[in-house]
Parts: sequence; structure tokens; C-alpha cells
Amino acid sequence: MNRENAGDLLAFLAVARERSFTGAGAKLGISQSALSQTVRGLEERLGVRLLNRTTRSVAPTPAGERLLRSIGPKFEEMDAELSALGELREKPAGNIRITATEHAAEAILLPALAKILPNYPDISVEVIVDYGLANIVAQRYDAGIRPGELVAKDMIAVRVGPDLRSAVVGAPSYFASRKRPRTPQDLTSHNCLNLRLPTHGGLYAWEFEKDGRALNVRADGQLVFNGAGPLLQAALNGFGLAYLMERNVQPYVSDGRLVRVLSDWCPPFSGYHLYYPSRRQPSPAFSLLVEALRYRGK
Repeated sequence: MNRENAGDLLAFLAVARERSFTGAGAKLGISQSALSQTVRGLEERLGVRLLNRTTRSVAPTPAGERLLRSIGPKFEEMDAELSALGELREKPAGNIRITATEHAAEAILLPALAKILPNYPDISVEVIVDYGLANIVAQRYDAGIRPGELVAKDMIAVRVGPDLRSAVVGAPSYFASRKRPRTPQDLTSHNCLNLRLPTHGGLYAWEFEKDGRALNVRADGQLVFNGAGPLLQAALNGFGLAYLMERNVQPYVSDGRLVRVLSDWCPPFSGYHLYYPSRRQPSPAFSLLVEALRYRGK
């Protein structure tokens, strides 16, 4: 394979993965027009169209999909081998991309990074906050952090936090004219603040369990958010009830700004786990992060 084809294939891979010439150009550091010309030249040499282009979107053709599946992993293997050369350095170095929920990033990831980054200036970490179940292989993440029960069985999973617990909370002003719910069914008469998951666009179901009985409630309300931060602020402002992580709301419950209800219906569940593909060869930098994150109990 000559150098021209290698560079053009990398350009094609970037566009096919980003589904955008603009996004791929930003990652590669070249202009959109130059990138488009490069891919078009590759198509002309191969004699087949690789990308379908419209004014709003870019998507691989069947031939493009085949090329993406066949050569994409090979370039990833080469990248991994080049990264492995970092083992020859005195200190671990390299880039790490991790997807995590907002709560996991704040409660688990940032404290671990605070321990290692000051001592390893050649390690860079990109954290992508996402509430969906990202395909870390397809989206080229090194790892993800999610509750253990959500991690696929074919992934290596490392426990990085204690058990979690949800909490239903509302401001005292909200309860001034309303009765506190005693069972999850009582939520039907309350204004509930909802979270919309980006993975499938649906509202997150409030999950409850008591005495071995599991119950999911589709709570209704006037406000919907796509992040936990605004959800918490809306609850503090008295807009309605919120279903959030216990750790996030505990300071506000302790000082009286929020009132917790249905605590007997919110048992602990599996804590956060770092997960990554079993076929992945960890770099020294990634292994260092895994050890910093590993949960060792109290």
C-alpha cells in the first residue's frame, strides 16, 4: 500500500466515523474542502462510491461500510501497537478517552484523576459525559463507567465505587400544599421532574423495589431535562419531585433544602464499574488509571 492510499484511507475512516466532513476535518486538522477532495480521489482510484453525500448528512455506501469494517480494526491495531511503545518511556504517557455519566465523572473519575495527573504530565484524558449506553468500540472510547448491572458480559469490568442508591426528593415549598407520597403509585398525583435518555429518546423510568417486589413508574410532570444538574436545581426551586442519586442530594436533605420520600422503596444497587473490551491491550497510562479507580472498599 503506497503512502497516498494510506493517507486517503485514514481520511475516509475519519469521515465515515464522524458522519461529517466538518467534524472529521476538525479532528484531522485539515479543511472540509481538502478532505472532500481527498476522499473523492480515493473513490476515483477505486472506481466505487464510498460515501453518500447530501447537504445535511454523510453516510457510507454499502461499499463504504465494507471498507470501514475491514480496514478500521487494522488501523486501530496499528494505533494500539504505536501506543504500546510508550512502555519504553520512563513515565506512562498517552491519550485516554472515557465515557461516563455526569455523576460518575464527578464522584468517581475526577477524584482518581486528581491523584495521578499532577504526577504524569504526559497523560491526557478526555471525558465525554453521556447518559446512554455508548458503544465504546464503535465510538473509539478506551473505556466507559456505568453501574455494574448495565455492563455487557463480554466486557472486562472493574468495580470503581461503592453500591449506589437512588432518592426521590422535593423542596419544602413543593410539599407545602401536597401530601408526601407513601408508595410509588402515589407519584401519579405529583408533578415529577423527568430525565430524557439520549440513547432511545425515552423518559427514564423511576425504579423502585421493596420486599423483593420491583416496580417501575412512568412519572409525569411539566419539566423534562437531559442532565442531572438542571434536574436538581428544578427540585430545589420547588418545581416538583426529582429522582436522583442519593450522593447528589444528601447535602441538601441534611440542611433541609430538600425533603426525601419513598426511601424504603430505594434499596442499594450495583455500584459503578469501569469497563473495556477484553481484546484491548491496556497501555501503561490506561493501566495506571484503572488502578487509581479500582474500588477497594472502606
